[in-house]
Amino acid sequence: MADGEQTDDDKLAAEWAAMSEGGEKPAADAAGGDGADAEAAAWAAATSGEGEGGDSKRVLSQEEIDSLLGFGGGTNKEENSGIMALINSALVNYERLPMLEVVFDRLVRVLTTSLRNFTSENVEVSLDQMTSVRFGDFINGIPLPAMLAVFKAEEWDNSGLMTVDSALIYSIVDVLLGGRRGNTSMRIEGRAYTTIERKLVERLIRLVLTDMSAAFDPLSPVTFRLDRLETNPRFATIARPANAAMLCRLRVDMDDRGGKIDILVPYATLEPIRELLLQMFMGEKFGRDSIWETHLGNELLQTNMTVQAVLDEVTATLGDVMNWQPGSRVLLNVKPEDTIDVRAGEQPLFRGKMGQRNGHISVRLEKSLIEKLQDM
Repeated sequence: MADGEQTDDDKLAAEWAAMSEGGEKPAADAAGGDGADAEAAAWAAATSGEGEGGDSKRVLSQEEIDSLLGFGGGTNKEENSGIMALINSALVNYERLPMLEVVFDRLVRVLTTSLRNFTSENVEVSLDQMTSVRFGDFINGIPLPAMLAVFKAEEWDNSGLMTVDSALIYSIVDVLLGGRRGNTSMRIEGRAYTTIERKLVERLIRLVLTDMSAAFDPLSPVTFRLDRLETNPRFATIARPANAAMLCRLRVDMDDRGGKIDILVPYATLEPIRELLLQMFMGEKFGRDSIWETHLGNELLQTNMTVQAVLDEVTATLGDVMNWQPGSRVLLNVKPEDTIDVRAGEQPLFRGKMGQRNGHISVRLEKSLIEKLQDM
C-alpha cells in the first residue's frame, strides 16, 4: 500500500508539472475525497492567475469601456458621463450675454405681431432655446431639407445664419396660398424647393431680419440684410467649424401648423457690441452716476493746484551732486529771452517767457500744451 500511494502521488505531481509547462488539464482520479478537493483547488488557483507570479488581471468588457468613454446606450445620462463629458464641457463653456436674451425676447414680441399681419392667422412665436454651440456642430446637425439664409450685419461688418425647417416652409406656403385649416403640411422627399416656395420664404426671412434690426435698435443700431439663400449647408459656411456661436431657436405655431426658425450669430459678429451685451439690464452704465460726475467735475474746477515754472534742467552725475556745497553754482543753459515750461508735477501745461511785473518775477503764457495732453 505504501508503494501504491507513492506511485499515485508521483503520477499526480507529474501531471501538474506537465500542465504548468503548457500541458492539458489532468483528469480526476476519484470522485470525492481529499485528492479531488486538492486537485480542484489547484486548478482554480491556476486558472485565476495569468502570467508569472499569478498576478490577477481583470479584462474590461466592451460595454464597460463604452460606459467609461460615454458612448454607451445613447441616453443623456451616459452621454454626459465619463471622458466624453470632460471633452464636451469645453464646447459650451462660453460667456453668457445677458442683454442678448433681452434682445431676443423683444424679437419674439415684435415678430408675433408682424407674422400675424403677414399671414392673417393666429400666430404664436416662442423662444424655444438659446445656447452656445460650435459652428461646425450646428451645420452638421441641420435636418434636411431646409432653407438657409446668410445675412449681413452691415454696421458690424460680419455675417449670421438663419435656417427655416421644412415644416415651417410648407406651413407658410399653405397659409399664404389659401390652404384649409386643419390640413397637415406634407413634405415630399427628394424634391427641391420651387421658385414660389423660395420667394415666399424669402419674404418671411426679410420680415424676421427687419424685426431683428428693430429689436437691436435700443441697444445698438444695426441693419440686417439678406445676402443669399442656400439649401446645401456646405454653401452657407460663414465661420470656421471650431468657432463659437450663439444659437437662438424660435418656435412658430399657427393653429395646428408651424415649425422652427434657428438664428445663429457667431461671437465674432457680436464682438463690436460685446460690452453692451454684458449688461444686466438695458441702459446699465456699470456704476457710472451722471449726477455725481457733474458734481465731481465742478469741484475739480475749483481745486487749488500748484504749478512750477521750470527754467531749465541739468543732468549731473551722483558724484557731482555729492560734492555740491552751499555756495556751489549750477550753470543753466538758458537766456532771458528763452521760453520756459509751466508744469503741474511732471506734466507740462503751458509754455511762455519770463519777465517782471510790479516788482515780481512773472511768466507770460504764449502756448498751451493742454490740447496735446488731451490727444494723448
